Amino acid sequence: MSTPAAPAPSRWWLVTAAGLAVFVAQLDASVVGVAAPTIRSDLGTTTEIVQWVSLAYAVPLIGLSLCAGRWVDLADPRRALTLACGGFALFSVACGLAPSIGWLIAARVVQGCFAVVMMALTPVLATVAVAPEARGRAFGLVMLFGTLGGLAGPVLGGQIVEHADWPWIFYLGVPAAALVIALAARELPRGERLPWPERRWLIEALTLGGAAVAVLLGLTFAVDRGAAWGQLALLAVPLVIAWSRQRESAAVRGLVGSPGVLGPHLALILAYLGIFLIMFMVPFLLQDTLGVTAGTTGLALIALAVSTAVAGLLGGRAADRLGARGVALTGALLTTAGAALMLTVDGSSGAVSLAWRLAVLGFGFGLFNGQNQVLAMSSTPPHRLGMTAGTTNLVRQLGVAFGSALGALVWTTADSGTAGFRLGAGVGTLLVAGVAVTVLVAVRAPEPAGKTPVETPA
Repeated sequence: MSTPAAPAPSRWWLVTAAGLAVFVAQLDASVVGVAAPTIRSDLGTTTEIVQWVSLAYAVPLIGLSLCAGRWVDLADPRRALTLACGGFALFSVACGLAPSIGWLIAARVVQGCFAVVMMALTPVLATVAVAPEARGRAFGLVMLFGTLGGLAGPVLGGQIVEHADWPWIFYLGVPAAALVIALAARELPRGERLPWPERRWLIEALTLGGAAVAVLLGLTFAVDRGAAWGQLALLAVPLVIAWSRQRESAAVRGLVGSPGVLGPHLALILAYLGIFLIMFMVPFLLQDTLGVTAGTTGLALIALAVSTAVAGLLGGRAADRLGARGVALTGALLTTAGAALMLTVDGSSGAVSLAWRLAVLGFGFGLFNGQNQVLAMSSTPPHRLGMTAGTTNLVRQLGVAFGSALGALVWTTADSGTAGFRLGAGVGTLLVAGVAVTVLVAVRAPEPAGKTPVETPA
């Protein structure tokens, strides 16, 4: 992959552009859920079908993550970022103008294809935009944008649906995508024409995407129609086996299995599974069990978003002085404490009680998330930065999708609201506790700036 010139003070605008790109992609992943009932009514469809407005976007993020990472390693970053953001904005408008549920789902699939390229590019740009000793702050900023995008979606979406109309949730990201294109034109030189994706990557996309669809269908139908439907997820097994026998999988397995890269991936999947399992249940607990309004629920969730944002910035500064591994471990321990605090929720709890617990959870997650990515990228050879960006993105999307699905399964099968929530919180706490153990045992600190495997390219 052709890379930008040596870092300069102005390159922080490139880090900002990377952060905005991942913010937009994550925002569109999370904003749809709150609008689903209104979309169902306006487009005359069913609950089972309307949930695919969200899933149709998630499937490319899972199935194409590795392909996007490979392509990013070969592509000119300015042209790639312009194409990804431009296509994303175009199909965001197409989603808002969709006349039927079928058109909306199709537009969401294409929108997700552009989003996965944006998310593969952003860690690479953050890595090469600054010197190694400033990467903690750079990734703290990028992960701040990404986390806020995922957490702010339901809050912004609820206000837009209530005061405007659901198509406007898809127009939210268009101005930000245009700004990213403008920043890319300012900060990056124009390189060679973009390469075409290789045909053999299509098989990888079909096998991994098909496996993701099988698991999502199994978990979705298990919630709606009974646990027996969960057996659909078993169809993913032969697809994953087929992928593992392809030539392309060898490079991925070799990279992810290396000592400096494996630990951050394991920690990442555990963190996302545990956090999004809990986060799925919080709105249902507040509204269905505790009788809190939708608006107040949104305000409670803001506590998590704000604490994550603050921790991301503070963690980046601390990591540049104290080291990324120590900050990531501190974040993992605080995240575990926040998840454990959810075990004390009962029928007398309210929005404020949930809010301060969410703040602890979010602060720990904010410290961990960005610095864990620093650890992964710092152990990656320069010609494989895009691949690591793709694999970590894949792990995040799997964690979000499957964590949310597990939360739905726990919530719908439990006997009562508070008991079900505590059961899910217990599972989430165990998962997040595994993050701390993984960071402590399997994640190693990067080499000093002069010896790090990922030097800033000239």
